[in-house]
Amino acid sequence: MDGDENGQGAANDNARLADVASSVEETRRATRADLDRVVIDIARMIGRQMARADHAARVAANDNDNSRGGRDEPEAG
Repeated sequence: MDGDENGQGAANDNARLADVASSVEETRRATRADLDRVVIDIARMIGRQMARADHAARVAANDNDNSRGGRDEPEAG
C-alpha cells in the first residue's frame, strides 16, 4: 500500500515521479517519430514536384522532335 491507514502517502514518492518521467519520455519519442514521418513525407513531395518540373522543362526544351506521330497543323486539302 502506498500510504498509511489515513490514506496519506510518503512525502517523497519517487516511484510516481519515475512513472511520470517515463510516460513523458514515451510521449516525446512518439512525437519525434510522428514529426520524422511528416518531414520525410514533405521531403518526398518536394522531390516529386522537382522531378515533375525537371521533366516538363526537358520535354519543352525538346519539342522539335516529331516522335509524337501527328502534326500540329491541319493538312491543306
